[in-house]
Amino acid sequence: MSNTNPARGMRDFLPADVRKRNYVIGIIREVYEKYGFEPLETPTVENLSTLTNKYGEEGDQLMFKILKRGEKLANKLEKGGIKNENELTDLALRYDLTVPLARVVANYKNDLPKFFKRYQIQPVWRADRPARGRYREFYQCDVDAIGSKSMIVEAELISAVCEILQKLGFLDFTIRINSRNILDGMMEVADIPKANRANALVIIDKLDKIGLNGIKKELLANDFAVESVRIITHQIENQVSLLNEATNNYEYNLQILSETSTPADEFASNNKNLNSYWKAKKELGEIVEYTKNSTARKFIKIDESLARGLSYYTGAIFEVNVPDFQGSIAGGGRYDGLIGMFGKEEIPAVGFSLGLERILLIMEERGMFPNDLTTNAADVLITIWNEETAGESLKLAGELRQKGLRVMVYPQPDKLGKQFKYADQIDVEYACVLGETELAENTVQIKNMKTGDQKNVAREKVSEELAKL
Repeated sequence: MSNTNPARGMRDFLPADVRKRNYVIGIIREVYEKYGFEPLETPTVENLSTLTNKYGEEGDQLMFKILKRGEKLANKLEKGGIKNENELTDLALRYDLTVPLARVVANYKNDLPKFFKRYQIQPVWRADRPARGRYREFYQCDVDAIGSKSMIVEAELISAVCEILQKLGFLDFTIRINSRNILDGMMEVADIPKANRANALVIIDKLDKIGLNGIKKELLANDFAVESVRIITHQIENQVSLLNEATNNYEYNLQILSETSTPADEFASNNKNLNSYWKAKKELGEIVEYTKNSTARKFIKIDESLARGLSYYTGAIFEVNVPDFQGSIAGGGRYDGLIGMFGKEEIPAVGFSLGLERILLIMEERGMFPNDLTTNAADVLITIWNEETAGESLKLAGELRQKGLRVMVYPQPDKLGKQFKYADQIDVEYACVLGETELAENTVQIKNMKTGDQKNVAREKVSEELAKL
């Protein structure tokens, strides 16, 4: 007997699950469109060359690669001498939605407006180790703005994500913001060579998972100099301490932005080669300023220890966290160099991605879905008395659907008790009986499946009566 479970890290979604997903996606789509973002979709499968060398070494290892097909694969296997798996593959499942967007912008540059704002809600695949809230197939809900270097763009994205989370019922989240250039300045001070900084960022990005001691051990295990590790971990430790002491996010942000307020600033003040560091501080200040009159103001918190592991980020980075959940529920940042990898022109870009699966998991655990969220297939079940009356039952169903009701027709003649039992099983509140007596009297019997109450209603009044109920 074959295994009927889905592949590891993949899931089936039953009707109740899909309705909850659609509820959340509907709010996300509504808010994105309110901010002027347009919908976009890209293929499930991308050329392997499109995706590789965009996410860093760890990202490349987590791609689901697709074998070459037919003669191409046969010829490769026949010749032998295969040095690595990439010689057998030419396609891969979409790893995220950002790199495909960069490809689209480069490919359709002349067809898109100067400032292109898009949202995209589609699944992505990663060969990661499954865990709570972490799957191998999951949806990303991305929003990106292309064509501007202004921090107004970051402020708009943060405000949109903040509005979505509030509409969903989240009131205890934090939007942490930082900049890759601040992290780069920290590593410059710690004397970490540029060639090794991407690897260091991947390790620092694990702070929430392995803690400061874990980062220290992993940096040392990867042959980073002892003094460099000491300086980096000292800066992170002091930043975390400042974060924990903060009670008012806005006032804390102003404190962090004032010169020489953080350990990193003290190092940077004595280094004349860190202009990009100070520019990044200024940009974070602009984001705080541009969002001060929105509801995002109280949720934003500058965290100079925040490091997102993807290698394509070039400026501001963001991450959204909620208490009692390890990891983030959303993240993103500026990636001004990515689109240029597909063409001659470098085009500035910034994006934010909501993790749908994690949001759904937390909402389920916290009981955050509205009580009136539709959980059944229909409002009304129409029974079938016998073969001769089936046509009238179908006619009644059509009439009620024209009035906007969701109507289920029992698929065959059967005992009324069995049909009512089915109505209970699928949680339909009302059943309409159209038997020989009702047809003769031009009436319909309406039964409340919750209370057992039933009443006969004139045929022409059925939709009106159901609407009242």
